[in-house]
Amino acid sequence: MQRTNRILTKRGGFAMIMAIILIVVLSTIMAIMLELTQKTTKETTNLYLKEQAVLLAKSATELALLEISGYDRNATIGGKPAIKCLSHINAVYPNAAPIFDINTTIRYIGLNCSKKDSNYIKTIDTPESNGSVLIDTSVTSTPGTSIQTIRYFRRTLQKL
Repeated sequence: MQRTNRILTKRGGFAMIMAIILIVVLSTIMAIMLELTQKTTKETTNLYLKEQAVLLAKSATELALLEISGYDRNATIGGKPAIKCLSHINAVYPNAAPIFDINTTIRYIGLNCSKKDSNYIKTIDTPESNGSVLIDTSVTSTPGTSIQTIRYFRRTLQKL
């Protein structure tokens, strides 16, 4: 008579259950990896766009100072002096498919501007502040650029 081990001959169903459990565990690990990769990619993109917005705000402030220095405030219109100051500079970056909208507002402190302009600050007119500008720069991402709207604001007080 031949000896047979009943435990070894009944393993076909056990191997199938182990294979199904292994597939479930591996698919769960892969789903977690995909989710973490997606979150990391989103955070990296948002961090890159935020840093780009900071650099664009610095550049827009420098551009505003350059525009102010080249702007003729003593121009005449029809023989009459037209004392007017530059108050807004709007731009987009890049020009082809805009990612950021850049708005710069300029207010003058004690400079030779029209007193009727809303961008003239008379309340802090001191000899030390004469010829200063307050530059507010706002950089905002355009809709559809990223999931979250990226907005950066920079305020600069500059002596001319």
